[in-house]
Amino acid sequence: EDPSSKVDWPMTFSREELKRYSRQILVPEIALAGQGRLKSSSLLVIGAGGLGSPVLNYLVAAGVGRVGISEFDTLELHNLQRQTLYSSEQVGRPKLEAVLERLATVNPEIKLEGFPKLTPDNAGEMFSSFDLIVDASDNFGTRYLVNDTCVQLEKTWVWGAAQGLEGMVSVFDSKLSLRDAFPNPPENQDNCDTLGVLGPLLAVIGGLMASEAIKHLVGLETLYGKLWTFDALSSQVRLLKLKTSRTL
Repeated sequence: EDPSSKVDWPMTFSREELKRYSRQILVPEIALAGQGRLKSSSLLVIGAGGLGSPVLNYLVAAGVGRVGISEFDTLELHNLQRQTLYSSEQVGRPKLEAVLERLATVNPEIKLEGFPKLTPDNAGEMFSSFDLIVDASDNFGTRYLVNDTCVQLEKTWVWGAAQGLEGMVSVFDSKLSLRDAFPNPPENQDNCDTLGVLGPLLAVIGGLMASEAIKHLVGLETLYGKLWTFDALSSQVRLLKLKTSRTL
């Protein structure tokens, strides 16, 4: 599909925008048409922590026109080992407040919006106005809430997870969802608080999530239908094919 087909042309760029995004526009698969599609798109990121930090940094820098962020935690000292959007001086502040300030300096051309904690009561309204959802949360309760809301609204979302030395990424929609890959939450729902996590692993997983989001918005092939896994200890990557067992 031609990315320009979903952009209201003429899409105008300021001289500063063309300079800012010049290296990305030089990529043939993106070009000016793809950059225009990014500028006219919107996405919502759930979580501004270890995965959310690289996801948000790259997507805002890439020029996605409108970026929403749902986050409710307060920044703690132990977050700084992996949550690279923050600084020591911000410890004790609400993450959402701090991340909005930081991202506004990364790219002032972007419209940024903050949202409270995702709940079953606000999820539908929160998701409804965005083209794409990016799930950078850290627990299966929130992941399944994102899943079920996106399925109900027939929205596509990018998903990622990481703990210890392992991580994974995929892209889902209402026809092939997280529940097809993981019908039930794992019995052992340990997370970074109990198992720890290698900081650079989150950069790898979050960077790929951002790449998948950009590819989806531009109109390129994504990891939809596949589960990408990475073992940082062995540096081994696997690509698993996913399929649904549901009757659609």
